[in-house]
Amino acid sequence: MRISVLLISIVLRQFCFAQLGPIDFEPNGYGSTWQWTTFENDFNPPLEIIANPNPGGINTSSTVSRFTANVAGAPWAGFESLHGQGIGTFNLTAANCVVKVMVYKPVISPVGIKFATPAGASTGEILVSNTVINQWEELTFDFSAVINAPSSTGIDQIIIFPDFTQRSDNRVCLIDNIKFSNQNGGTPIPMGPAPTPTYPTANVISLFSNPYQNVPVDTWMAPWSMAQVSDLQITGNETKRYDALNFAGVEMLGNNILDVSSMTHFRVDFWTPNMNEFKVKLVDFGADGQYAGGDDSESELSYILPTENWHSLEIPLSSFTQLNSTTHIAQLIFSGTPSGSGTVYIDNVLFFNNEGASLLEEQSTQVRVYPNPCSDKITLNSISPLNSVQIVGLDGTLLMECSPQINSYAIDLSNLPTGLYFVRLSSANRTETLRLIKK
Repeated sequence: MRISVLLISIVLRQFCFAQLGPIDFEPNGYGSTWQWTTFENDFNPPLEIIANPNPGGINTSSTVSRFTANVAGAPWAGFESLHGQGIGTFNLTAANCVVKVMVYKPVISPVGIKFATPAGASTGEILVSNTVINQWEELTFDFSAVINAPSSTGIDQIIIFPDFTQRSDNRVCLIDNIKFSNQNGGTPIPMGPAPTPTYPTANVISLFSNPYQNVPVDTWMAPWSMAQVSDLQITGNETKRYDALNFAGVEMLGNNILDVSSMTHFRVDFWTPNMNEFKVKLVDFGADGQYAGGDDSESELSYILPTENWHSLEIPLSSFTQLNSTTHIAQLIFSGTPSGSGTVYIDNVLFFNNEGASLLEEQSTQVRVYPNPCSDKITLNSISPLNSVQIVGLDGTLLMECSPQINSYAIDLSNLPTGLYFVRLSSANRTETLRLIKK
């Protein structure tokens, strides 16, 4: 068995959407760019996003939200997300009814949270007091009592009361890392679905993906698996969840064996709250179509990625280097670490053909970067003059920066090693990040 850890030849997209948790107020996370409205707080100064004043201990976030509860404000002064944005729309269930919030306050007083629907129905606030001052503390809010109430369906707004009490002075309250968790055991779940693929239908063989007609699959949990599988919906999108994961086998046997030789890539979307490694294995049964028939081959790839984000792996089939063929794919195996206790959500399991297009080149009517993949130089063409161009490594390190102030600009990348990079571009009316591979 050969395991390749995060091969540069493998295309990785990490999608961030507003609907996902936790609400961490990080620049590339959730909450920092949402439209928050303050209320009942005297002249209602806006919610601020600031550097974490105490990034040690339980909260290592870079940035947090700051709400100043004014002495002239109401006890129930607070801030709320915009209906229909931010958290999206969801129902309170046993899987997400426990909410955890980190707070940092100068006094001990109740913190409140409630949810509301577009029609104004409210769950009512739950109040929990912090027990320490001037240090981070995680509070737990249990909404299980309102799961079956009318206000638990179609929720699209979160409302936060950082200092629910009468005040004798202005109080600076910090709020961070709002997580929706499983009531039994505290396992976080995605608050929004995986990103929707947009490949042409004719170019896809789908095992499990809402936009496509799925081919027959014998089982998503072969008898020899060591895991548990369940089906659920996240904001209406069908998703599979594996728990106690050691390894889980997906099988397409007999007439369901897949010939994917006309495809170029394999895709799977996954979200995990606790796995520090995720593995994908493809197994080809060979021409006889039988397990252990003497012509089987298999190949496994491994990924080490941040938790609690949807990740879309778009893997060239050529990266499964130990596969002798892709004409008799009969098994797909998910595994990872920690072995036997991992939880992972799975969606968009499919093969697709991407010939004739660069997977890493973002489609944009505003900016084009070419060639992509590149060798030593790239050219950037933009409708508007480029105010800033940055080349950034996978770890976020800024490698190059320039301010062209022109529409077309060439950059020499000969001093950079081969690998995957990000190109951050900004013009007068647009800011975007494109992916770039250097051969």
